[in-house]
Amino acid sequence: MGDDIAEGFGRFKHKENIQACRIARGSLCETLNQVLNAKDENYISKETWEEFKLEFETTTTILNGYINYLKKAKTG
Repeated sequence: MGDDIAEGFGRFKHKENIQACRIARGSLCETLNQVLNAKDENYISKETWEEFKLEFETTTTILNGYINYLKKAKTG
């Protein structure tokens, strides 16, 4: 995920940066699903799942905020 964001930032174009962030957001969702599967298979505890889910929600909120910032900066 971090690599996608760094790549988009390095292109210096808002549209490409937004697309890279969307890819990162998709990767974040994939990771959430993998951690959920790990919980369902009892590889991790419910507490670990809850901690990860909270981090996921926080990270998603920040990433969505950055995408919205880039959209406004592109048009503003």
